[in-house]
Amino acid sequence: WDRRLDGALAQAICSINAVKGVEFGLGFAQTGRRGSAVHDVIEGLTDGRWRHRTNNAGGLTGGVSNGEPIVVRGAVKPISTLAHPLPSADLRTGRPVEVAHYERSDVSVVPAAGVIGEAMVLLTLTRFMLEKFGGDSLPDVRDSLARYRARTVALPDDAHPSDGAAEDALPAAGSEADVEAGSGGDD
Repeated sequence: WDRRLDGALAQAICSINAVKGVEFGLGFAQTGRRGSAVHDVIEGLTDGRWRHRTNNAGGLTGGVSNGEPIVVRGAVKPISTLAHPLPSADLRTGRPVEVAHYERSDVSVVPAAGVIGEAMVLLTLTRFMLEKFGGDSLPDVRDSLARYRARTVALPDDAHPSDGAAEDALPAAGSEADVEAGSGGDD
């Protein structure tokens, strides 16, 4: 539960001032619909990548990225300061006052929140990438990522999980091929 990418992204977006909600893909629009209408069907391999017919989940399935674009939205509440203030209370006396104090402010935080939101998503994705691939320099991270990609192969055309061929196509953990390739983030 504490290592899910969607949870970390939600925390990052909701930590931005004035953000009161977050959704991925179709998000809240999925509620009230049947699963068959919103689940992303896996179409198969295209150019060496698994593809989905839709991206209703926003690029995240089961707490991990699924290779599709990550789509995340934050809902921002209206700013607190109003040109025509609402009634309030005096903090010294505890009595109601007709209008709250007004000070000049922005009329919208949406443009700034968008920039900050993008930065928070990128920081979160970078943190997860560094946890997976490690290294104390960019060349180390690139090398670890290249080794990971080299040992992560697509299933052969004739391999089907039901006949066990898929398991035979990949080296077993701890095998000579696995040891030579390295372990990715443990280098």
